[in-house]
Amino acid sequence: MKGHVFRLLTLILITQTSLFAQSENMAFIKGNRYIPLYGRDSTVVEVKDFEMDIYPITNAQFQDFVAKYPKWQKSNALKLFTDKSYLSNWENDFELKSSEKPDSPVTYVSWFAAKAYCECQGKRLPTVDEWEYVAMADENIRDARIKPDYNKQILAWYEAPRTNENSIGQHPKNVWGIYDLHGLVWEWTLDFNSVLITGESRKDVDKDSNLFCGSAAVNATDLMNYAAFMRYAIRGSLKAKYSMKNLGFRCVKDINK
Repeated sequence: MKGHVFRLLTLILITQTSLFAQSENMAFIKGNRYIPLYGRDSTVVEVKDFEMDIYPITNAQFQDFVAKYPKWQKSNALKLFTDKSYLSNWENDFELKSSEKPDSPVTYVSWFAAKAYCECQGKRLPTVDEWEYVAMADENIRDARIKPDYNKQILAWYEAPRTNENSIGQHPKNVWGIYDLHGLVWEWTLDFNSVLITGESRKDVDKDSNLFCGSAAVNATDLMNYAAFMRYAIRGSLKAKYSMKNLGFRCVKDINK
């Protein structure tokens, strides 16, 4: 009887551990309600629990991806989903140019390619709200926007020449354990222009089949948050097939409860 109870308790502990086991190279993000820079439906946005990649996706990781999924190789990718700059810093379908590092974030990738990569890993791109929620943290607190130097530091990064040639993990991790949300490359989000499109709902992302809008910023909740404003402006200038030197991505994963 005692042996049976012991085995049962052990099974329960193992089950609980597996339920809350953190995915490899991902950090658990505890959801909450927060006030983003923009909002149409409500000033307060609720973010649910999720996991986020600790680092941006690297050149080496994307090389493995295109080797397994040839349709996303430089010479095979459909023009419907990529522009002429797609993987332009690669020598060919499999090799990087000599100036590129395997552990630098992959860039010159379209939204379609980034989305496909995440989905093939059983993940997805983060929403704008998820990305901004994690990015408002510094090394010590989850919402560092209350600190006078927080935006100044980020703006200093944005004003300096941004390069994709640096290795990941060179900046301090934030309180969530996430690296390089600032100071390395811009990053794609799932609904990258949802705040700036026309329509009554900020989630109404199907108004434009090209996922593009260059309209003026509206409904800012913090006009002094210039760093966040710059990110929203960049997102609003993109089309899903665009590729840029300083635009990469990372993936997130839903928490199954």
